[in-house]
Amino acid sequence: MWLYLGFIGFVIAMLVIDLRFFHRDSHVPTTKESGAWVTVWVGMAVGFGVLLLASGNRLFGDALVDPHTNIELAALYFSAYLVEYSLSVDNMFVFLVVFAYFKVGLENQRRVLFFGILGAMVFRGIFIAAGVAIINRFEWVLYLFGALLIFTAYRIAKGTEDVDPSDNPVLKLAARRLPLSHRYDGQKFVTLENGKRLMTPLVLVLIVIETTDIVFAVDSIPAALAITTEPFLVLTSNVFAILGLRALYFLLAGSMNRFHLLKYGLAVILAFVGMKMLLAEVWHPEIWVSLSVIVAVLGATVIASLAFPVPVTTEHLEVPEDNPFLDEDEDESSKEGP
Repeated sequence: MWLYLGFIGFVIAMLVIDLRFFHRDSHVPTTKESGAWVTVWVGMAVGFGVLLLASGNRLFGDALVDPHTNIELAALYFSAYLVEYSLSVDNMFVFLVVFAYFKVGLENQRRVLFFGILGAMVFRGIFIAAGVAIINRFEWVLYLFGALLIFTAYRIAKGTEDVDPSDNPVLKLAARRLPLSHRYDGQKFVTLENGKRLMTPLVLVLIVIETTDIVFAVDSIPAALAITTEPFLVLTSNVFAILGLRALYFLLAGSMNRFHLLKYGLAVILAFVGMKMLLAEVWHPEIWVSLSVIVAVLGATVIASLAFPVPVTTEHLEVPEDNPFLDEDEDESSKEGP
C-alpha cells in the first residue's frame, strides 16, 4: 500500500509542478516547449523501467503478486507502456474533434487536458483494481477480454468512426442540470454573469473529455491486463502513458495524420495480445517475445508512416457546425480551434 501511495504522491507532485510553475499563464505551447515536455515525461517513464530492471524486486517486491525476475518486470512494464502510449496517440483524434466542436483555443486547451488527465488517472486506477479483482475471481473473464481486444483491433483497422460530441448522453444531462453560461472566460471553469456564478463551456468540454477517456479505458485496460495482471505494473504503465499525453497532444496537434499507419500497427498488436488471452491454455510465448512483437510492429508502422507520408491537414475532422452550448455571437477570441 505504501508503494502505491508513494507513487501516486510522486505523480501528484509532478502535476502540481507542471501546473503551478511551468504552465501558469495562458499561452499557446510552442513546438519546442511541447517537445521538451514530451522528452521529460517519456524520460521519466523510461527511467522507471530502468529502475525496475536494476532493482525491481528489491524496491517494489511488496507490491507484486507473483514472482518475477527484474528483467521480466521491466519487459512487462515496457510492453504495457508502449501499448498504452500508442493507444493514446490514436485516441487524440477525438480530442481534436471535441476542442474543435466547442471552439476552444489552443491557449485554453491545456487547462482542460490537465484536469482531464488527472481524472483519467483516477478512473484508470479504479478500472485496473476492478479488472484485476474480476480476473482473480472469474478466470473466464480473460477470454472475454481477449475477444474484446480482437473486436477492438478490427474496429481500429477498419477506421475511426465519425465522432459527434453532441451525442454524449452525459453532456446532455449536464447541460440540463448545471447552471451554465454560453460564453468563455479565458481558462476559468466558473464565471460571474449578471451577478450569478455560472459554469463556462469549459466544464462541458472537460465532461466530454472525461467520459471519452472512460470509453478509451474499455480498450486500453484489457490490453494492459492481457500483457500482465500485476496491478502495480498496469497502474504505473498507464499513469506514465497518460502523463505524457498533454505535451504529446500539443506537439502533434494539427498533424495527427502524420502517423497515418499507426492504427494498423495497433490493430495487429491488440489482435496479438487478444489471441494470447484466448489461447492462454495452449500458447505461452515468452515475455521478451511479446515485447519484441510490440516494438517491431510499432517501429515498422511509424517508419512506414514517415516514409510514405500523406498531406498533413485537418480536413478529416468532421465537426458538427451548430453548437447549442455556445453563444456564437460572443467571445470570438475563444473560437480558434486546433
